[in-house]
Amino acid sequence: MVGAGITTAAAIVFVALATAMALGLLSNPYAGLIVYIALPVVFVIGLLCIPVGMRLQRRALAQGRGEAEWPVVDLRQSRTRRVAFTITVLTAINMVIVLVAGYGTLHYMESPQFCGQVCHEPMHPQYTAWQNARHSKVTCVQCHIGEGSEAFVHYKTAGVRQLVHVITNNYPRPIPGIADMRPALETCGNCHWPDRPVGDVLRVSRTFGDDEANTETVTAMTLRVGTPGQRGSIHWHADPSVRVEYVFTDGERQVIPWVKVTRADGTVQEYTADGATEAEIAGGTTKRMDCLDCHNVVAHRIATSAEEAVDLAMSVGQVPQALPYVRREGVKLLQETYATTEDALAAINTGLRGFYKTQSGEVDAAALERAVTGLQAVYQRNVFPIMKVGFGVYPDNIGHMSSQGCFRCHDGGHTAKDGTAIVSDCESCHKMLDAVP
Repeated sequence: MVGAGITTAAAIVFVALATAMALGLLSNPYAGLIVYIALPVVFVIGLLCIPVGMRLQRRALAQGRGEAEWPVVDLRQSRTRRVAFTITVLTAINMVIVLVAGYGTLHYMESPQFCGQVCHEPMHPQYTAWQNARHSKVTCVQCHIGEGSEAFVHYKTAGVRQLVHVITNNYPRPIPGIADMRPALETCGNCHWPDRPVGDVLRVSRTFGDDEANTETVTAMTLRVGTPGQRGSIHWHADPSVRVEYVFTDGERQVIPWVKVTRADGTVQEYTADGATEAEIAGGTTKRMDCLDCHNVVAHRIATSAEEAVDLAMSVGQVPQALPYVRREGVKLLQETYATTEDALAAINTGLRGFYKTQSGEVDAAALERAVTGLQAVYQRNVFPIMKVGFGVYPDNIGHMSSQGCFRCHDGGHTAKDGTAIVSDCESCHKMLDAVP
């Protein structure tokens, strides 16, 4: 009877969830594993219980313990019909509750809130940065796990190990920036594709000076993102017809002594960095280049410097440019070391207000309030003392302003045997503009 109950329940749930998947109601990466792996396993367990129960019953009869009488169900009696109807309705309600609860649990366990707040407190910096990123509508599991049973088993096994580290308080601070990610086309490729024609893209950046007027400097350039098959463009590196492989010798993939390029026409060329030895190359790790080698912090970026973070806050009006010396004083306060976030917020408040009390002339109270609030928000988005995460902890490989980025390979020092070098000409990737269009 237990086996029959388990099998029946598993069958009903399977039919319901399979129908939901067919209607497009279940789209998260775990749904197929639950429906097509977990539920059939439960179904088979129920089936196996039936012969086990039959064997136990025969053993009981052989030992003379008799056979329990089955209840007589006479549907001709109105009371029996009412009881049967009540049991049927309650069973249906229970099944609906189980289905809704199961779906709710499934949905919640793949939510960013679960990843960032409940089980993965060490990921609080990444969770906070993700909330302020362009990919804030993309859930953690869509990038970090993706679809398929192989990925599920691999990453959930790793998750169990990480959970043990969290429980025992034995995890690195900060969490390493390089994650165990699948190839980009298996995750990012669901929304992005490298052969999409883009052409040139305009980029404008605004920086501010440390003078009294917080003088603004505007830099404009066109980035040669490119089109499929276009050599000399940025996205040529991710062209499916081109294979770029490299060896890295450090944990953050910033030191690259060797690069191999297999072009669409089948020609192969290898480049070795100046001073790199064969032993160094052999001791490194080989990887095929994909989108994440440049877009390495696309989903949860921590500002690479206090200057960059303050400039961004000022460019969007979060910190008022009209407040004298606010850029200089803001950067100075953000660069200090604080034991806790609460200490930092208090120090930013008292420090900035204290500075303007020493200045002659009247200070705009509303602007000062906005500056304090803005700088505190900048700190809370980028610095996490408990996890030892702060400005510059994680390199950003887009460009080359704050870390090596493009210059990991395009430094003019990676040469082939025929003397050719990986191009390091600035104009090959971008063109500076004299004025903002």
